Amino acid sequence: MTTRFRVLASPRFERLFRKLAKRHPDLVGVYDSALSILQIDPHNVSRTYPIRKLEGVTTQEGTHRLRLGRWRFLYTIAGEDVVLRYCGLRREDTYD
Repeated sequence: MTTRFRVLASPRFERLFRKLAKRHPDLVGVYDSALSILQIDPHNVSRTYPIRKLEGVTTQEGTHRLRLGRWRFLYTIAGEDVVLRYCGLRREDTYD
């Protein structure tokens, strides 16, 4: 049986999520998908999820990124806990 991880949210994540969920009702469904993925395989050992380990970032920002459609979730992993740090919408002009 695989180990299930506990997914927690930082206060910053909770503020961002509440703000974005008001304008984007689809975020709630995407968030549910993100939770189910992160509870099972946050390290992406199976290589089946759109997860990347980020390089050159501080732990305050998050060390892993989960990409679900236009949504990005940054998180850190501490033992059996996954701490969500950031959620955001990827827009066309994000990287300009």
